[in-house]
Amino acid sequence: MNACLGLLLAIGVILPCAIGQDIDLFEKQVRPILANNCYACHGPDSGDGQADLRLDSLEGMLKGGRSGPALIPGSPEKSLFIHAVNHDTFVQMPPKKKLPLAEIASLTRWVEMGAPWPGSRPVTVARGPRSSEEANFSREQKSHWAFQLVHDRPIPQGVGSPIDRFLRVTLGEKGLSPAEPADKLTLIRRATIDLHGLPPTADEVDAFVADQSPDAFAKVVDRLLSSPRYGERWGRHWLDVARYADSNGMDDNVVHGDAWRYRDYVIQAFNDDKPYDQFVREQLAGDLLTKWGDENRAEALIATSFLMLGPKMVGEDDPVKQKLDFADEQLATTTRAFMALTVDCARCHDHKFDPILTREYYSLLGIFTSTKTVLSYRVTSKLNAVALNSAEDEERLSKVEDSFDFHDDFVTNSNQATTPKEVREQHQKAIEAAKKEYESIPKAMAVTEGEIADLPVMMRGSHLTPGEAAPRGFP
Repeated sequence: MNACLGLLLAIGVILPCAIGQDIDLFEKQVRPILANNCYACHGPDSGDGQADLRLDSLEGMLKGGRSGPALIPGSPEKSLFIHAVNHDTFVQMPPKKKLPLAEIASLTRWVEMGAPWPGSRPVTVARGPRSSEEANFSREQKSHWAFQLVHDRPIPQGVGSPIDRFLRVTLGEKGLSPAEPADKLTLIRRATIDLHGLPPTADEVDAFVADQSPDAFAKVVDRLLSSPRYGERWGRHWLDVARYADSNGMDDNVVHGDAWRYRDYVIQAFNDDKPYDQFVREQLAGDLLTKWGDENRAEALIATSFLMLGPKMVGEDDPVKQKLDFADEQLATTTRAFMALTVDCARCHDHKFDPILTREYYSLLGIFTSTKTVLSYRVTSKLNAVALNSAEDEERLSKVEDSFDFHDDFVTNSNQATTPKEVREQHQKAIEAAKKEYESIPKAMAVTEGEIADLPVMMRGSHLTPGEAAPRGFP
């Protein structure tokens, strides 16, 4: 019966429920539990019900409330209603006192049987987010300039650089004219502040003013661009986009001891005039682009610190939610940095402005959840680190981390009253030795390949209410 019911749910229809012992279970055990514990807030006299949830009909439970569908017939593990009565989620019902275990078992068995409800009529189940084919995007959304194909435009005739020519055409269309050329003192001041963030020295000004050659300003620009100060000035703009900081900045403010390597990578990328497409690929997939022995292996690993940085909550007690939150933060930063879109709004609903669907969000999120960011998801997570010099160092790093965890867990969880002092001291010495060796290994905050898997669409953003599968892909 459950297999057939699952098929019917997939097409959005439930047929009238079976009769017999299924109905007996409902009438003798389930309905009394609902009436005695739920109807005051979610019953026939509650209007729309608290949180827009009614539990006095099968249709009301399937429709659900603000947190999404309360019931997935045949799947108690996916039903928010069952999680709520077990008090194992953010919604705990009844709120004041957990139901007796026998009553919870009856409700769970009823859902496993397909949630038979006498007299129920065929109902339509709320569908998941629209597919790309069904998306009814507005003309305004479709016509936005950022989503149009790139076309070559002929360069206008005239003097100056191609950019100057385009500007002159547009200014002319608006009835405007360019500003007068700047004098040499103003010009070198503007260029130096723009490229270095500081005014020019008196000697630099005098040399430029005295240089009457036609390429005098070009020589100034070349000098400014070849200086390390250029990367420090303009790399800072990208570091702001990449939310660079030396700690995660959340409630458990964890220091990022190797974050500086990413800072230096960005500065060097600007100073080396690294091609932008390579700059993008290294930050998103540097660990996959190279292998041990490659000359640029360390640089590519350091680049993936882009995904490791940022305000990640390492003190979360729900490991599934924590993994999704980490990936969501990575997705949000990536799409804003490289696409100028706030795609993460679609975690809970189809985007209200940009043409981004919830299903597309989870397709993209599946790529990030398939990427290893932390060693383990727990109350105090440890961010992943990768050795930079060799595979042998990487193996040594892994052993050091295991040793630290073993001795740290012993010190943290052992009974101080019964554990001999000398034993605790031995473990503490081992912890300090592991820290010292860990710090001696050149490493970077870097991602590695994780467990590859697709995600389901999660109704209203909650992993407790999964929907249809969203194969990994791009918007």
